[in-house]
Amino acid sequence: MYEWETRLTTRDTNRVVRPFDWGAEWTTGWPGVNGNFASEGTAAEKFFHELNNHLVAHSDDFFAYRKPTDFRLEQREVQRFGTGASTQQEPKKKELGTFLRFTSPVHSPFPENNLVNARWFPAKGKRAMIVLPQWNADAISHNALCNIFNWFGVAGLRLSMPYHDIRRPAELERADYAVSANIGRTLSAARQGIADIRASIDWLETQGYTEFGILGTSLGSCYAFIASAHDPRLKVNAFNHASTYFGDVVWTGQSTRHIRTGIEDVISLESLRQSWLAISPMAYFDKYARWPKKSLIVYAKYDLTFLPQFSEQVVEEFERWDLNHRVAILPCGHYTTGETPYKFMDAWHIGRFVRSAFR
Repeated sequence: MYEWETRLTTRDTNRVVRPFDWGAEWTTGWPGVNGNFASEGTAAEKFFHELNNHLVAHSDDFFAYRKPTDFRLEQREVQRFGTGASTQQEPKKKELGTFLRFTSPVHSPFPENNLVNARWFPAKGKRAMIVLPQWNADAISHNALCNIFNWFGVAGLRLSMPYHDIRRPAELERADYAVSANIGRTLSAARQGIADIRASIDWLETQGYTEFGILGTSLGSCYAFIASAHDPRLKVNAFNHASTYFGDVVWTGQSTRHIRTGIEDVISLESLRQSWLAISPMAYFDKYARWPKKSLIVYAKYDLTFLPQFSEQVVEEFERWDLNHRVAILPCGHYTTGETPYKFMDAWHIGRFVRSAFR
């Protein structure tokens, strides 16, 4: 299994090692900053460590947002927007999809990234799931799960995370700006993704839906957990690959080795963990516990990207806080979860949970 997992994580040869950058300019206007920041050296390190403590303590302000006013649906041909090094074929069958578009509440310098994109799979009834796939997912990934939810009478809104598929700036081959050696930009991307989730619920409410859940995979599970910790409307939560601290995953994960290469000569793991504390699920269990929720934690026994010991710590936190949850352990790795037969096992656990949780 480790050999198979390693083959899958090394098949793409277009991963770019980017130089380390504190990216302090991305923090302008954040709570506790007010335009004053240090951009280099030990002063920048201290600034980010103190800022993250402030953001965690005032996270309801940090993840607050203004409701968009330009929600609209558009129909267009479904495209893959692949990120792999090898050419990925477009869907053989031409298909029109319905997509929700609106301006993201969090601004970035890239116009294409600021226009949120979500494939819409409507269903009759009052229940809806927001779906966030993994880092560097193409635009086809996880659409099948929305079809499964439709079988249960649950609508699906498959959300493209910042810098992914149609939101990816033309200068990129991969969703590099979502997670990179730029500390501030990575924080900003997560903040944007979480605001986009909450704004999507606002739109679902205008369509008559009243019961909401979320499924996040890998990076999507990080965004999903933090969004749910700050929004009482998300009561059904499926975390497909879960971990503790954002920095630990980047430092130890097989699929983020190129990011660590750009970081490790500048700062330590302990410093990285603190610099990304505000986008780490482990920082928000107290806020997640504020409202009743049902949760599913899925992790893989042979995961080389989200190491199993991190997922086990997540489960321990759910138990420590006495939160309503289930656990499913897959006999595979992170990338092999998307391979046969494991993708069917994963879908079974998720579908079964969502169906029962909404009852």
